[in-house]
Amino acid sequence: MLTESDITHRLIVGFEIHVQLATRTKLFCNCAVEYGATPNSRVCPVCLGLPGALPVMNREAFESSVLTGLALNCRIATRTKWDRKSYYYPDLPKNYQISQYDMPLAHDGHVDIASNGGARRVRIIRAHLEEDAGKNIHDVPGCTLVDLNRTGTPLLEIVTEPDIHSADEAYAFCTQLQRLVTYLGVSHGNMQQGQMRFEPNINVAITARGAECRTPISEVKNLNSFKAVRGAIEYEHRRQVQDWRTDPGYVIKERPNENRGWDDDRGVTVFQRGKEAAHDYRYFPEPDLVPVEVDESWLASVRARLPELPAARSARLINDHALPPEDVSVIVSDQATADLFDAALAAGGSATTLTKHFVNIWAPLAGDHDASVGTLGVAAEHLGRLAGMVDDGTVSATAAKQIAERMVDSPDAPEALAESMGLVAVQDTDQTRVWVDEAFAANEQAVRDAVSNPKKSKKAAGFLRGQVMRISGGKANPKLTGELIEARLKEMSRG
Repeated sequence: MLTESDITHRLIVGFEIHVQLATRTKLFCNCAVEYGATPNSRVCPVCLGLPGALPVMNREAFESSVLTGLALNCRIATRTKWDRKSYYYPDLPKNYQISQYDMPLAHDGHVDIASNGGARRVRIIRAHLEEDAGKNIHDVPGCTLVDLNRTGTPLLEIVTEPDIHSADEAYAFCTQLQRLVTYLGVSHGNMQQGQMRFEPNINVAITARGAECRTPISEVKNLNSFKAVRGAIEYEHRRQVQDWRTDPGYVIKERPNENRGWDDDRGVTVFQRGKEAAHDYRYFPEPDLVPVEVDESWLASVRARLPELPAARSARLINDHALPPEDVSVIVSDQATADLFDAALAAGGSATTLTKHFVNIWAPLAGDHDASVGTLGVAAEHLGRLAGMVDDGTVSATAAKQIAERMVDSPDAPEALAESMGLVAVQDTDQTRVWVDEAFAANEQAVRDAVSNPKKSKKAAGFLRGQVMRISGGKANPKLTGELIEARLKEMSRG
């Protein structure tokens, strides 16, 4: 009987990811791509697969796919073709899907993700373009409804090597990939609307008494949240180890690979069907579409559209300005916000203050307006000048938040708003000293801690500064306030 100490196990995860491209029309027809439209209202003879209807390729979808392939460090094929992938489901009216089989448009790339304080490289096997199927709806008891609006929508399928070895790494990879495609503008990446669907292929390498075996592969289908990705992988890791312990014959090639679904309410995966192999789809070349030839000049024009990508931009901001990685993650959450930050940095104010504003002021305001910071509509120059006003003591941090709230709806410069709102910091030393005296008198314990308790002195002094700002209604000059408090505390400590 094997005990827990007799075995070790290593999780193995590869991904298939479906990215819905943000094109105006479908991949092979002029039907609109529109989420939430009346069921079966965005269809035509082409996407319904009616006899005699011929597909015509969407150039924008192909260009977006190549751009994504380049961002994934892939090699771009100079010649690629279309294939028919045959299978029958109610949501696939043609009984086949136009996809790419042996000649994908991009291959042999990689993505680097953070892992245990270091980095892990996830290799990209391929990225290919295909049309989506429709949607089966199970809301009515006793029957299945079919909405074909999604049929023919362009999908970029990205397939990785099994290079991921923990649920945390999987989470990091998926969030990074979503950020990448939205950053490029090739997809809206809305997982709740099915615009990104993650399908991890999971098995476990188990070593017992010096011999290694591997469990069968389970592909968990159509995960549409990062939480579900993490939960499904963690559950499958536990389940597969337990199934092997119960039945040592539960190993790859001895037991079939499986497709499974994720039950979010119960936190478990459930068996759906045996996993298909390539031969099950009876691939053959699509006779109604010619291959695509890619020349170097066109590829160079697509490559020129690549922006500074999120990982590189994050590294630059962290290295150049010593900013916290978690704050930089907010700034580079989308390209418009990252571009705005760089422009605001050029307009004035320190990177440190701007970062605090983006994370603590602008991001919450953007959330209130259902926007990103980059689409909030505030000029970069005004963002930079507001940060500069805090840096030079013209306004306090508290006042800056109030001014920012007005800036969202006003084209006026922050200086003018601060003046009209009465928030320009008081530079009068005598008046500020009165506020300091009042704060000290009302907070005797904090004063004692600041003077005589080394463990609490810094926190107590900060608390007193906050009390002065509260008493002054945010009008006290933060720099002058700090100087007066420090001088007063030194005087008291000397007795």
